[in-house]
Amino acid sequence: MTDQAHADVLNETAQGQLRSFIERVENLTTERQEVGAHIRDVLAEAKSQGFDPRIIRKVVSLRGKSRAARQEEEALLDLYAHAAGLDL
Repeated sequence: MTDQAHADVLNETAQGQLRSFIERVENLTTERQEVGAHIRDVLAEAKSQGFDPRIIRKVVSLRGKSRAARQEEEALLDLYAHAAGLDL
């Protein structure tokens, strides 16, 4: 498609809105990468103090769930593990 054909599909306002959405997503993606780096730094510090980063991540995940959601997850894990022949 030519630039003129593109302009026919999206008017100037729509093009501006689209550019704005794209820029916002780009900015948020950058922020997410920066936050991820900070999280890795904190986990590395915890590890250097003798804590297990995998377990810290699991605790953070569990804290973000309701009691009912945690119980349901635990019941499903127990069911699946039992079906796979694992004793938990």
